[in-house]
Amino acid sequence: MISVSISNGVAEVVLDAPHKLNSLNEQALADLGQAYDDAADAASRGEVRALLLRGEGRAFCAGRDISGVTPESDDAEAYLGGLVQPLLKKMSNFPAPTFAAAHGACLGVGLGLLLATDVVYVAENAKFGSPFAKLGATLDSGGHWYFTERLGMHRTLDLIYTAELMSGADAVAQGLFSRAMPAGELLANTRAIVAKAAVGATGAFNASKELVAHIRDQRLGLWDAMEEENAEQARLCKSNDYAEGFRAFQEKREPKFTG
Repeated sequence: MISVSISNGVAEVVLDAPHKLNSLNEQALADLGQAYDDAADAASRGEVRALLLRGEGRAFCAGRDISGVTPESDDAEAYLGGLVQPLLKKMSNFPAPTFAAAHGACLGVGLGLLLATDVVYVAENAKFGSPFAKLGATLDSGGHWYFTERLGMHRTLDLIYTAELMSGADAVAQGLFSRAMPAGELLANTRAIVAKAAVGATGAFNASKELVAHIRDQRLGLWDAMEEENAEQARLCKSNDYAEGFRAFQEKREPKFTG
């Protein structure tokens, strides 16, 4: 079950099937995609300026729900290419800053959901990695790309070959995610950060989101990246938030951004 609520500019999307560790079947993936579509529509109307993804229960998401799947007839490519990949693209391209709070097991497609999110905060004792060596399968949902990009080739293959899992604290220390926190503080701290982002200069945040993705995907060097920044700044300087930010700084007050 997937639920979404909108309050004070924040869309909170919840994986809510704790009895099965929020594992995702085809219907759950479709429902999650619809939740992001609905939130994106609200963002286009200015009602959503940040998004938080989280899971209920003991885990964020244990991966694909394989209950009832017959391995001899399973079409993994259709599941991944037809359902998972389009969802991850939709998440990556969401038109506002996105955050996730991850605890417990974060595996398979559940790990992919996190990797497609802008900023991920994790419980120190959360678990990440590639357990697929025990299943005769391999890491999916973009895991090879993200792991190689952030952890390097040797660490990536070490995790894949051994099926060992990283703790949240280790995942942050090795550069996979942003911050690790005590499990009991994770959700409250993340909600506070997301609420602050939602009243920030979200137009400028989206510009940075696009710049980071373009610089990464095109492997831009310093001077080409700087040209991209210059062009984006030229566009932003015509916005209301740009003017408000400057005036607030000059007047020594807090800015009131509209996004």
